[in-house]
Order: sequence, then structure tokens, then C-alpha cells
Amino acid sequence: MNLNELLLKKRQTILKKWFDSVLETYPQDTANFLKRQKDQFANPVGSTIYNGMDSLLEELLNGGDTDKISTFLDNIIRIRAIQDFTPSQALAFVIQLKRVVREELINENKESQFADELLAFERRADDLMLLSFDIYMKCREKIYDLKANELRNMTSKLLERANLIFEAQYRKIDLEEVLQGNKLERGE
Repeated sequence: MNLNELLLKKRQTILKKWFDSVLETYPQDTANFLKRQKDQFANPVGSTIYNGMDSLLEELLNGGDTDKISTFLDNIIRIRAIQDFTPSQALAFVIQLKRVVREELINENKESQFADELLAFERRADDLMLLSFDIYMKCREKIYDLKANELRNMTSKLLERANLIFEAQYRKIDLEEVLQGNKLERGE
């Protein structure tokens, strides 16, 4: 049995521990809800993260198509990028996979038996981290672009309103001057 076969055999255990390690980054009440609520409509965040991690782990253990991996990472990172996490906190879940796998191998007393394969797996996880960082940065850039556009639109509308108020006041003054001028011409 090689490392991938062992990890595929222990996939559900690894996934559960990995998901639990992600939940630890959330406040207790939120973590409990994300863990307890299995309905994807009542809990879209928890469902998306769990399913993304499940698919990511499967793809990683079965060879790893980079496009599929990017899609699964993107689904998870989009959520974590908009939440109140620092970049390191948002992406720590990738590194936590390495820890969970190592702990499983230690529990099996097989860490030394799979040393070379474990090193290769950890390199793939490191590559995953780099890819995650790229995806995270794209998400954050998009968020900043959206915020900048919103601010620009708000400012534009405020300036437009201010100009309309100025024009309305200017027209009112002109109208009053015209009315007063007409009174003067009539001798009133």
C-alpha cells in the first residue's frame, strides 16, 4: 500500500479533521452552526467550504488536475476573502491539510514508512498554497475595485446633486431678479 492509497482509505477521517480545523478559525457560535447545519440552503457557507474541501482532497489524492483544483480552491477562497480574516488566516486551511495528514500517519505509526511520498504530498500542498495565494489576491483586488467603483459612483451622484442644487438656486435668483426688474420697469 502506498501513501495515496492509505490517504484515500482514510479520506473521510482526514476531511472531517481538516474541516474541523477550518471551523476553529470562526467564533464558537458560528463554528457550531457551520458544523451542525448540513442543509446547503440553510448553510451555504459551510456547505460550500465542506464540499470544496472534499473535492479538493479527492482531486489532490487522485493526481490533481490544476483547473479542477483551482475551481475548488476558488469556491473556498472567495468566501474566506470577504470574511474578517487576515490573508494568513484565510489561507491557513491549506497548511492545515499537511498537519492533519501527518497526524493521521503518526496515529498509524507509518510516518517513516511513507517519508518520501509524504514529502511529495507536502510539496503538492505547498503548490496548493501558492495557487491559493494567487486566487486570494485576485478576489481581494476585485473587492477593492468594487469598493472604489461604489465610492466613485456615490461621489459622482453627490456632486451631481450638489450641482443641481446650485443650478436651482442660481435659476431662482435669476427669476427673482427678473421679477424685480419687471417691477422696476413698471415703476412699482
